[in-house]
Amino acid sequence: MSTLRCVLLGVSIALVGLPNLPVDGQTHDPNPIVGLWAAEQVVALPVRGELTINGRKPEWTATISGLAAPIQRNKDVIAFTLANDAGEFRGRVIDPKTIVGHWIQPANEINNNRYATPIRLAANDKVWKGKVEPLDARLSLYMSIFRVPDRSIRAIIRNPEFNLFRRNIYRVDESNGALTFSDTKNSEQKFQGTFDEKAGRVSVRLPNIDKEVQFTRQKPEEAVGFFPRTWRAKIAADRKPIAEDDGWATASLSEVGLNAPPLFDLIEKILSVDPTDNPLNIQSLLIARHGKLVFEEYFYGFNKERPHDMRSASKTFAPLLVGIARDRGAKIDIDTPVYSQFPEYKEFANPDSRKLKMTVRDLITMTSGLACDDNDESSPGNEDNMQQQKAQPDWYKYTLDLPMVRDPGGDHAVYCSAGINLLGGIVRNATHEWLPEFFYENVAKQLQIKTYHWNLMPSGDGYVGGGLYLRPRDQLKLGQLYLDGGEWNRHRVVSKDWVERSTSRQSTFGPTLGADHDYGYGWHLYHFDVGNRTFQAYAAGGNGGQIVMVIPDLDLVVGFTGGAYGEFAKWYKWQLELVPQFIIPAATTKRSE
Repeated sequence: MSTLRCVLLGVSIALVGLPNLPVDGQTHDPNPIVGLWAAEQVVALPVRGELTINGRKPEWTATISGLAAPIQRNKDVIAFTLANDAGEFRGRVIDPKTIVGHWIQPANEINNNRYATPIRLAANDKVWKGKVEPLDARLSLYMSIFRVPDRSIRAIIRNPEFNLFRRNIYRVDESNGALTFSDTKNSEQKFQGTFDEKAGRVSVRLPNIDKEVQFTRQKPEEAVGFFPRTWRAKIAADRKPIAEDDGWATASLSEVGLNAPPLFDLIEKILSVDPTDNPLNIQSLLIARHGKLVFEEYFYGFNKERPHDMRSASKTFAPLLVGIARDRGAKIDIDTPVYSQFPEYKEFANPDSRKLKMTVRDLITMTSGLACDDNDESSPGNEDNMQQQKAQPDWYKYTLDLPMVRDPGGDHAVYCSAGINLLGGIVRNATHEWLPEFFYENVAKQLQIKTYHWNLMPSGDGYVGGGLYLRPRDQLKLGQLYLDGGEWNRHRVVSKDWVERSTSRQSTFGPTLGADHDYGYGWHLYHFDVGNRTFQAYAAGGNGGQIVMVIPDLDLVVGFTGGAYGEFAKWYKWQLELVPQFIIPAATTKRSE
């Protein structure tokens, strides 16, 4: 989805120390505002916890968090909506003992979309119970105030969830407790604050936040979102990730033939960054080899249970859904005309005979010919333009109404999230299933993914143009599924033929940052020259550094998550440079004894 548009309400801020400061967070600088200040808060939704569905009476009811609602039933389909749109549920009675469905949480000031999260309820005497665990609204702010060699004072602000302030540096001027923060790249960009030394508090109005935020002091070890880690522990070469009930077998690096030193060098590089100009705000790094999870490291307060926004890396699920629907007998294939799949619309704006020639393949390979270019802010089909406009809440119709700017098909790909999203509408209409339900039954259950948070469009359907939240361990399964030819743990999910076509060159974006950049069915295609060998790779990629990369010749899957949102030139290099410099050598150099 588009960049966060949020308002911070009631955030409590805490001071922590710089790496070279005493553990009490105090500085040796005579100016008491110098130090590292950090804000971290999780805004939990009021509706969560145990959901009870009571079916003992003819009129079924649902209760959660002290709220109740009547349930609408149509055979095995059930649904309810809480008062004041506090939450919704859509599900099915699978059998007398089981209800499976999705909890739909409302948008809020931080998470500006509704999200659908799977839930399973078990029955005891016609009373079903399950646990609702929605996506938390999490916002962290860290501000380091420091003195530079010319004795002036500077500040940086870091936000691990959305990268709101990126790598901006501010000059700080103080006068009788009044603070002015001026962007060093554009002195006209300023915000104001005050410092109350007696209370130990700094109050500021940060850009895009319309409420005064108060900062207070705290300990360095609590700045988990500012430092890669607030602690250092040596990683043992024979350590293996913890095996869980998620389908992953685990092994140590040595057991799968990986040489530990290059990987440890990469971890040290991540841990040793300069926080004032951080090129590696990587939040997790996972590696699987020979079908086993062998490397799993987290940074900046993230962990294996915390779902991460995949951004556009989750686009790759859209062609997967098409392939699964096709395999199940839905009447769609790559040569299916797009506009014929939307009979609910009687006419389209900008009529053009070329629209009738557009096929599913053209959407999958980003060669639709529509006026849709995410890299052009003036393009009407640009993702932000589509999502921010209010005139047409049906994004399928909005996209189909776009003018054509070229013939569909061909070799030249133009990055278009709205076009990929149309694939969701085609799957929905061909299968007559709500997309989150289709995803749950045919992808999540098959890949042993227990939870996810799928962002919904204003129309209520799932958006397949990006923004799905998954645990990093579950994200990595997407790569392993394709590496294993469409199987997960020897269970067929999608046909091998679809996988082979998906990971073959179908179109090209041309050179990107000096590297060839081709495209398959939702997969970005690359090659790496390491030593005297060339390794082919394909990857799902998303804004900020969300990457699932497969290197078939090494039987290797690599997963990154990151916080470099809006900094394409930075995170794109993680795959182009870090993979050939550190990860491929771990698989190709002689192991250390």
